[in-house]
Amino acid sequence: APLMKLVELIPHASTSAQSLTLARHLTEATGKTVITCPDRPGFIVNRCARPYYGEALALLEEGHSATEIDALVRLLDDETPLVRERVAARLASSGGDLSGWFAAHPRSLTPKERALLIDMLRPPRREALLAHWVVPDRSAEDLELDWDQFEALLAVLSEFLHDGITTRVPLAPALDHLAATAVAAEVTDEMALRKFLFVTWEFKGNKDSYHDPRNSDLAWSIAERRSNPIGLCLIYILVARRLGLHVEGVSFPGHFLCRVFQEGFPLIIDCFDAGQIHLQATLLERESDLTRQQRAQLQKSAAPATILVRVLNNLTACLQSADLDQDAQLIQRLRATLEG
Repeated sequence: APLMKLVELIPHASTSAQSLTLARHLTEATGKTVITCPDRPGFIVNRCARPYYGEALALLEEGHSATEIDALVRLLDDETPLVRERVAARLASSGGDLSGWFAAHPRSLTPKERALLIDMLRPPRREALLAHWVVPDRSAEDLELDWDQFEALLAVLSEFLHDGITTRVPLAPALDHLAATAVAAEVTDEMALRKFLFVTWEFKGNKDSYHDPRNSDLAWSIAERRSNPIGLCLIYILVARRLGLHVEGVSFPGHFLCRVFQEGFPLIIDCFDAGQIHLQATLLERESDLTRQQRAQLQKSAAPATILVRVLNNLTACLQSADLDQDAQLIQRLRATLEG
């Protein structure tokens, strides 16, 4: 405890705001950094760390000793075809994720070693994606109202897009942490959450790397605080859901948006443009600026299945532009599972 700088405050349902404030001030007076989180298994720190413990233990249970993995990593610079083939085959049985091992055994890699290792871990990650991609029997129809299933599929995509070696917080705990931090910042409505994400935390559009496939990896987007329009909107929507707030997705052609309501009036939020606010009525009044399709989509709330199809379409295009054709073909297969 003396070495740990972070202290988690976990209020009970009946904990008063005065008690919580007093506990925060007393703890901060000792030089600690304080965060507030809900009363749930693992709280924040352990929930973020457990996936890495689990991956490290899984590697050991599958017969990969820490010594063997270290030896395989050391062999990355051996360009002998037979050695390269054997190393790739052995790493393939790791499930495509060595981040737990690297977290426990910090090791610097040369750019060449890093690129080779990431490439060797792609095949098992493709297999893992296919194994964990589960949609209802009636396909996209059942996803229309199932936000939990939708988020689960986004998490599966996130793990697939992860490089397999970088230590990072998985999607669900990352969203939980954002929500808990918003609660600690006394965010109580949709507009306050907009300010919290796009002003205070400075989530922004990834304009320099708009077509980077990682924009579809929401765990990466949260860690980097940047993404494409649909990625930023999904972070806004999913954090809002954790807070009991209502934020809608708007599948506007060419640019995904969000909608919130203030005093009954619909407002359009452009998450890619630092959470810029637009009156929906004002946008609709510009008849010459919008096509009939754009006007219709601007007034429509996008269901989870619609959003997921758009995510997959965007990701396919980004993977193709990055010359990751095998990955692009795989995402197209997943897209087909939503067609019924």
